[in-house]
Amino acid sequence: MNYKDGTVLYFNKPLYWTSFQLVNKVKFALKKHLQDKKIKVGHAGTLDPLATGVMIICTGKATKSIERYQHQPKEYIATIELGATTPSFDLEHPIDERYETAHITADLIKKTLLTFIGEIDQVPPVYSAVKVNGKRAFDYARQGEEVSLKTKKLVIDTIEILDFALPVLKIRIVCSKGTYIRALARDIGIALNSGAHLIALERTRIGDVSLDKCQSIEAFSSSLEEPK
Repeated sequence: MNYKDGTVLYFNKPLYWTSFQLVNKVKFALKKHLQDKKIKVGHAGTLDPLATGVMIICTGKATKSIERYQHQPKEYIATIELGATTPSFDLEHPIDERYETAHITADLIKKTLLTFIGEIDQVPPVYSAVKVNGKRAFDYARQGEEVSLKTKKLVIDTIEILDFALPVLKIRIVCSKGTYIRALARDIGIALNSGAHLIALERTRIGDVSLDKCQSIEAFSSSLEEPK
């Protein structure tokens, strides 16, 4: 592969890694392999540290195609705990409120999920990288400051139930760029007259790049060390 001229790589991002850490690891491996400190490396879509799955990383001139990948539909498998919320809408923070779940049935969930299909308005999580007056929203949140985030329009193409055993709901989502699955979990909880937060998230597809086409960072690093 000609990494300098441009290559598109598919990775399965490990749990707890930031997207930046994965890009840095790829960049470090390529710098060492090519003996070139100026190699360009970038990614086409952030994943939270508590999420795993498909990340597209571009090198060299292929970094010009990042925006095209960013605008392609994305598929996720999300596991949600109903009846409890956290400030970050995921497991980054401990549960802060608990709610009734006895009224929640599979039929109610099916009817509720239908209301999220199509174009919707979503308020991003306060624990996110959205910029407000030049500052990241999570910086305000971590300092205990109130911050008001604007709603954004996005499109949900598909939501389907994969498994449900109260209080845990597992769903598949196909959506547009900019969708916060943590915020979707929050909104599903509210729509069910309860609470909810994300307990696991896997991105299984970006466009036609599926998880089975992705490699681990360990496999990539090893491949660079193999004799030419």
